Formats: sequence, C-alpha cells, structure tokens
Amino acid sequence: MQIGMVGLERMGMNICRLMLKGMHEVVAYNCTREKVIQMVEEGAVGAASLEELVQKLTPPRIVWLMLTAGGPTEQHIRSIALLLSQGDILIDGGNSYYKDDLIRSEELKPFGIHFLDAGISRGVQGSQSSYYIMVGGDKADFRRVEPVFRSLAPGDGYLYCGPTGAGHFLKMVHDGIEYAMMEAYEEGFEILKSSPYRKYLQLEKVAHLWNNGSVIRSWIQGLMESNFLKDPDLTSIEGYVNDFGFSFFNRIN
Repeated sequence: MQIGMVGLERMGMNICRLMLKGMHEVVAYNCTREKVIQMVEEGAVGAASLEELVQKLTPPRIVWLMLTAGGPTEQHIRSIALLLSQGDILIDGGNSYYKDDLIRSEELKPFGIHFLDAGISRGVQGSQSSYYIMVGGDKADFRRVEPVFRSLAPGDGYLYCGPTGAGHFLKMVHDGIEYAMMEAYEEGFEILKSSPYRKYLQLEKVAHLWNNGSVIRSWIQGLMESNFLKDPDLTSIEGYVNDFGFSFFNRIN
C-alpha cells in the first residue's frame, strides 16, 4: 500500500520504518530536509514539499500526519486540504484533542476528504517493538487503511473505536490511566522511603516482588525495578513527567 507521511520526528520516523518493513511504499516529507534524506536512505520516497508529496501519491491517496498537536497540525491540515482530492484519506496520528477532530472532519467534508483520528501508544523500545493504535472515523475508511495499521501493531494491537474523535478520546483516557499509575507507584515508594522500615528495604527487591504475580504488577513496575538497580535513590531522574497533551485534555473533560 502507498502512503504519505508528514512529520519525521522520532515517532514519525519509527512509524515510517515499520511501514517500510511491512512492504508499504512510503512518501516522506518533513520541514527539515535532513530527515527526509535519512528516510530515503532507508527505502522511502522523498518529497521536498507537501505539493510534491501529493503529486507522488496515486489517487485515492492516504496521507498520515505525525505532528505536534495544535497549531502545527492545524496549519498542515489546512494546507494539504487544498492539495488533496475527493476520496483521499487524511489521518491525524498526533495527540490532538478529540473535539478538534470533530471540527476538522466537518471542515474537510466540502473537499470530499475523509478523516481518521489515530491515537497511538508505544513502549520504550520504539521501532524495535510495535505501536498500539486506536482509530476513529468512518469504518469503511478504517478498513481501507487497515493493512497499514496491521503493519504497525502486534496481533490485536489496533482497534476501530467508533466515529470521528473516538480514537483520540480513547488515547486521552489511556494516557490519564498511565499517568495516574505512575503517580500511584511514586507515592507508594515514597511512603516506603520515608517509613521507619526504610533501612531494611531494598526498593528494587520490593519492585521485583510486587511485579512477580502481584495484583499491582505491570510493565511500569518492571521499569522501576530496573531503575532502582541502577540508581537506588533515583537521584538522576527528575521529579516530574512531561505532559504531551492528553493528560491535560483529561483534566478539562
């Protein structure tokens, strides 16, 4: 399957690599030429502009945006809408707010452009593993792009979630759960660290114990065990987690 990729930051490049591995033809564009050249060296077709990207895709086209939510995504959607044709599909794979998806889908309808929102989650292994994809939009459009989703996800690692906005809505809730889990673990281990039993406890062994069949076992707990082994007091880790958008959207909902 042929697909255009707009946005080649770390996640966008990894998605390109998995698409190429899945034998899809990828036409890649980024505002910085160096990353396009890198993807061409790895097997993609390069484009120097949005216009060239659209020209190199055979209608009906599929274009995947992997951009920062908000202004950059909005700007590129408006620009590429003037270049695409009726029947083309535009996918937003960034961390956009699901209510923005509803607006964008309606704005694209007069052009005859179909819209899918894809909430994407991954582990720290990046391109060495797979992505977990939650998709919203028309089900027929989802079926058309499904071979690409299948190349990116492990087994049952992708899901059609419902009409426009559903994919980003599920990803928003997913990230809220993820951040809440991290906070719960942090508070629990902080209580242990401040307790009268601290001198008897090796926190990496506690993490290992709890991750060995306990009801609170998880991949995050495994990462904690690994980090405690390297740095028992976690002095090299900042005491905060960056917010990439969805946890904020959870708060305003």
